[in-house]
Amino acid sequence: MGGGGNMSTLTTKPEQKKNSLQRVPSSKPPFTLGDIKKAIPPHCFQRSLIRSFSYLIQDLILVSIFYYISTTYFHLLPSPYSYLAWATYWIAQGCVSTGIWVIGHECGHHGFSDYQWVDDTVGLILHSALLTPYFSWKHSHRRHHANTGSLENDEVYIPRIKSKLRWYYKYLNNPVGRVLVLAFTLTFAWPLYLIFNISGKKYDRFACHYDPYSPIYSDRERLQIYISDVGVIAATYLLYRVTLTQGLAWVVCVYGVPLLIVNGFIVLITLMHHTHSSLPHYDSSEWDYLRGALATVDRDYGILNKVFHNVTDTHVLHHIFSYISHYHAMEATKAIKPLLGEYYKFDDTPILKAMWRDTKECIFVEKDKSKGVYWYKNKL
Repeated sequence: MGGGGNMSTLTTKPEQKKNSLQRVPSSKPPFTLGDIKKAIPPHCFQRSLIRSFSYLIQDLILVSIFYYISTTYFHLLPSPYSYLAWATYWIAQGCVSTGIWVIGHECGHHGFSDYQWVDDTVGLILHSALLTPYFSWKHSHRRHHANTGSLENDEVYIPRIKSKLRWYYKYLNNPVGRVLVLAFTLTFAWPLYLIFNISGKKYDRFACHYDPYSPIYSDRERLQIYISDVGVIAATYLLYRVTLTQGLAWVVCVYGVPLLIVNGFIVLITLMHHTHSSLPHYDSSEWDYLRGALATVDRDYGILNKVFHNVTDTHVLHHIFSYISHYHAMEATKAIKPLLGEYYKFDDTPILKAMWRDTKECIFVEKDKSKGVYWYKNKL
C-alpha cells in the first residue's frame, strides 16, 4: 500500500527519505498566496462537470461489478476460498467506496462543477449513502481548512500540549498501547467524531454533527444540518428495509464491512496529513492562513493514490486552494513545488510504517524557542 507513488518526480527517492523528518520552516514564507496562484496554470482552476461525472461513473461501475461478482458467485465457492473472496471484496469495495467519498468531499469544496446546487446535490447523495452527514461535515470541514495549524481555532486533530495530556497516555506509549489506540482509532474514531466531536475543537457545550443547534454551526447553517440528517436517516431506513429482505449477515458482508474500511481510510488519510514531526503548529500570535495551510504533508499510498483521486499526495495544494478539482491537482502541485521549496513537505515512507512511526513520535506539542510555534514531541 505504500509502494512508489507519483510525487517524487522532482526529488530523488534517497534524498527525499533522508529529509523526510527534517522540519519545514515555520517563519513567514517569502511568497504570498497570490504568488502561488500565479504559479499554477490557469486551466487548473477550471472545473468540468462532464469530467467530474466521468470519475464518479467509473467508480460506480467498479462498485457495481464488485457487488455483482460477490452476490452471484461467492456462494458457489467452497468455504476456504469463499473467505478469501469475501476478504478481497471487502478491501476492493472499501477502497473504491473511499474514492466515492472523496468525490463527495470535493463537492463540499465546490470542486466538482461550476454549479453549487449540483455539487451539493451530488455530495448529499454520495455522503448520505456512506452514512456521512454531508452539510454537517461540509461546514465543520470548511472551518478546519480556514484554521489549519491553529492550536486555538482548528476544528479537528488539534494536538495537545504536554500539561493537558490525560493520565492514561503514559500507559499507552508502548507498542501494545499503540496497537490498541490505532485499532480503536481506525474503527471507531469517525462515528465518534460525528456524534461526540471526539478529537474536534473544544466547545463550551456538547457538540454533535447531527445536532442543528450544535455550537459548531451558525444560525444560517441549521436548515442544511436538518437536510443532512434526513439524508442519513433515509439511507439508514433503506438499509433497514434491505436487512428485512436479505438478512443482517448479507447487509454486513455486502455493505457493512466495506463501510468500516471507508471509515478507517477517512481517519487514516486525515490523521496522516496533519500528524508529522516536521510540521509546526501555531498559537494566535503566529498563525496565519498560509502558514497553517503549509503545515500539512503529502503522503504516498502507492496505487491507492489514484483510487483515492489523489487526495493523498496533493493535500498541501488542497489546503491552499481547496476548490481545485482532483484531476488538476497533480499538475498544480508540480507547478507550485519549486516556489514552495522547503515549505513543501512530501513523505514517501510506506504508509503503514509511517503510521506506526508518527503515532509514536507525535504524542504532544511543545513550544519552540520561537514565540508561538509548537512542534510534536514524544517524551513523556
